[in-house]
Amino acid sequence: MSTILLVTSSPRGEESVSNKIAIDLANRLKSETDGASLIHRDVGTYPIPHLDPVTMAAIRKPAEARSAEEAAAVEYSDRLVGELLAADTVVIATGLINFSITSTLKSWIDSVARAGLTFRYTEDGPVGLATGKKVYLVVACGGVYSEGAAISMNHAVPYLKTILGFMGMTDVEVIYVEGLAFGPEATQKAVASAQARVRELAFAARRSGIEPVAA
Repeated sequence: MSTILLVTSSPRGEESVSNKIAIDLANRLKSETDGASLIHRDVGTYPIPHLDPVTMAAIRKPAEARSAEEAAAVEYSDRLVGELLAADTVVIATGLINFSITSTLKSWIDSVARAGLTFRYTEDGPVGLATGKKVYLVVACGGVYSEGAAISMNHAVPYLKTILGFMGMTDVEVIYVEGLAFGPEATQKAVASAQARVRELAFAARRSGIEPVAA
């Protein structure tokens, strides 16, 4: 059975445009895939703790050497890693905050980017282990950062593509919702454009099929 993992990260809740577009996309992908299940991890509303000394120590120890507190910290991280590895499709939403991703999304990444689980080091360099996934990024911006003069200030998409690729996820589509600070008309146009792109991607997914990750 196919699994879709949706990760939303905006602190704006129901007012968030990135959340709205990503949820629409995830639901459409689910409806286009027979028997698909959807897991929604809303790290904007329910933030994941930042890495702390307990967690950092725990992930570097064998299970039998961990304290009860360390075991609990690793169990939470393991659960997040399990959700990612089980997913065939990943939808990630973020606003462009100070030219990068939300801090809540960064905490999720810090929890799932785990040596030995989602990547490993070899004599030839790092190798991603979270392979075979289609990833969709929904990025909402007040200005226009996908092209033009401000593109060099868009650190969100290059970073996400880098860290996702490091973990083995290289098939990435980006949906921008841009110009949201330019007034109601610009916002309406940006949302309509993103929604049209969502419909295109969902239709493409139906035609190509989303196959489960091999066990």
